[in-house]
Amino acid sequence: MGFRLEGIFPAALLPLLLTMILFLGPLMQLSLDCPCDLADGLKVVLAPRSWARCLTDMRWLRNQVIAPLTEELVFRACMLPMLAPCMGLGPAVFTCPLFFGVAHFHHIIEQLRFRQSSVGSIFLSAGHLIGPVLCHSFCNYMGFPAVCAALEHPQRRPLLAGYALGVGLFLLLLQPLTNPKLYGSLPLCVLLERAGDSEALLCS
Repeated sequence: MGFRLEGIFPAALLPLLLTMILFLGPLMQLSLDCPCDLADGLKVVLAPRSWARCLTDMRWLRNQVIAPLTEELVFRACMLPMLAPCMGLGPAVFTCPLFFGVAHFHHIIEQLRFRQSSVGSIFLSAGHLIGPVLCHSFCNYMGFPAVCAALEHPQRRPLLAGYALGVGLFLLLLQPLTNPKLYGSLPLCVLLERAGDSEALLCS
């Protein structure tokens, strides 16, 4: 189910880094529109008072902690290990977001996008729940990329270049940063081998 200590640090850091690369354009947009500089921003982020305020805000707890943890537990840790031996890795990764979308029908268009499939492949590659939870929490914080706002932004050209660069780097780094060898032995590989799945060769 993705609860193990082996390879936990790369499983926490590499998928989050990959997701942040995908959101390079929105992160640039956020920094351009933010009135404070980097030093002031870090002071706010690291201030205990800010964290205390967040931890007492039920909406923040729901969006950044509870929803990512429970949804990734159900849709990645429970559902993917059941689907993968029956369907194979590829179909399982792309089927899981359909269930996720039905559960979030009120914003299905946003949730069935590319990021949900990529989070599924992160869980399969790393065999850890922490990576998908952190990525989900980050995506909840960032929201859906405001491409229309970027098109009307005074700094439109660098922003659009950031969007394109983020997607390009994400596609370039997806395979190397989700290589199962970075994360130790995978429990899912045992399931695939038992099912006699040819894709179990990916685990060796």
